[in-house]
Amino acid sequence: MRLSKFLAHSGVCSRRDAEKLIKENKVIINNNVCNDFSYQVTKSDKVFVNNILVESQKEIELYALNKPKGYITSKKDELNRNTVYDLLPHDKKHLISIGRLDYNTEGLLLFTNNGDYARHYELPKNKISRTYRVKVYGNIQKIDIKKIKQGIRIGGITHNVKEIFLTKKLKTNSWYTIKLIEGKNREIRKIFESFDLTVNRIIRTHYGDYSIDSMKLGEFKRLVAKKI
Repeated sequence: MRLSKFLAHSGVCSRRDAEKLIKENKVIINNNVCNDFSYQVTKSDKVFVNNILVESQKEIELYALNKPKGYITSKKDELNRNTVYDLLPHDKKHLISIGRLDYNTEGLLLFTNNGDYARHYELPKNKISRTYRVKVYGNIQKIDIKKIKQGIRIGGITHNVKEIFLTKKLKTNSWYTIKLIEGKNREIRKIFESFDLTVNRIIRTHYGDYSIDSMKLGEFKRLVAKKI
């Protein structure tokens, strides 16, 4: 198996990041630094990354975390904030997150041990939807649902929404359900803010066929990985 693919399939990182590791001479095979992108890994090879032995993967694993607010989707943080990996069992901290959730966003975050599997779910061309419940404050009469569905342009960037509809109207706050195919940085907040609405809460409820139904906040569990 090609070296970058081997590293991705073993859960070290994505294939793109694997190529960076190879380029930076951080991959050692049979006691020799290997920066050959075309190297074919065999069963007899001993592959190390950062002095850790990389073992070939037996099966694709998939997990769900019902992420609470106040955790960053990263293994390390320069500001010393809590990370989602603080919520994972000790033997699962090697997993790769599929996409990200903002520090203040709650809900479904998927993890896998396979970089290529993660990449498949992240790529916009695969049209895997993400569904969110959004609590907003302000006059919702200002919002133009039709304009949002047609593709709303904010700051020179077009934001495409697959679905959006009002689910509950309260005295000062309202709840919307919004479905995206591609998640851009702070996209949901920017869309509502463009109509002078303040976003108070965002909860991701679904990612593709997976959901946080019946999961408690902070709960982590294994899922059945759908074949791709």
